[in-house]
Amino acid sequence: MKHLTDEQLMKAVANGELNKLSVLFDRYHVRIYNFFQKMTHNKMVSEDLTQEVFIKVLKYRSSYNNGNFASWVYTVARNIFSSHYQKQKKERTNVIEDDILSSEGKLFVESNKEDLEYLQRSLLKLNDKDRELIVMHKLQEMQYEQIATIVGSSENAVKVKTHRALKKLKDIYFRSVNVIGNKN
Repeated sequence: MKHLTDEQLMKAVANGELNKLSVLFDRYHVRIYNFFQKMTHNKMVSEDLTQEVFIKVLKYRSSYNNGNFASWVYTVARNIFSSHYQKQKKERTNVIEDDILSSEGKLFVESNKEDLEYLQRSLLKLNDKDRELIVMHKLQEMQYEQIATIVGSSENAVKVKTHRALKKLKDIYFRSVNVIGNKN
C-alpha cells in the first residue's frame, strides 16, 4: 500500500476500503496537526481539529472526486479551522499564549528564543487569512499552486496576498521589537 499514490488510496477509501485510510493518516496527520498548531498555537485544540479532519475525510469520502488529495484534505482542514474560529470568536481575547514557535519552523531557525517570541506574537496579530497563507507557504512549504486550489483563488492572487501578508508580518514584528527595545 505504501507504493500507492494519495489519490489512489483515497479512491479506494471512497470505494469502501476503509483500511487504506490509515496510510493516508500516517502520511498527513503530522502536517495537518502542524497546520493547526501554527494557526491556533494550542496543542490540545490542534490534536482535536486534526482528529476531526480525518473523521470528516471518512464521513465524506464519497464526495472525493479524484482530484489532488493534498488540496482536498487541506480544504477540509481549512473549513474545520474556519468553523472552530467562528465558534471561538466570541470568547476570543487579545491574550497571547506563551508558547514559542517550535524549532521545526524553518523560517527563522537561526533566531534566538526572544526573536521567536516576537515573531509568534506578530504572527498572532495578523488576521486569520494572512496567517493561514504564511503558515501554508512558509511553514508547511506548500506551493502557491496548491494553496490557490485550497483557498479557491488564482496562483498569482495567492502570490500577491502571501507577499502582502509577509510584509504585514515584517512591519508588525519590527514595530514590536522596536517598542520592546525602546523600553530597555
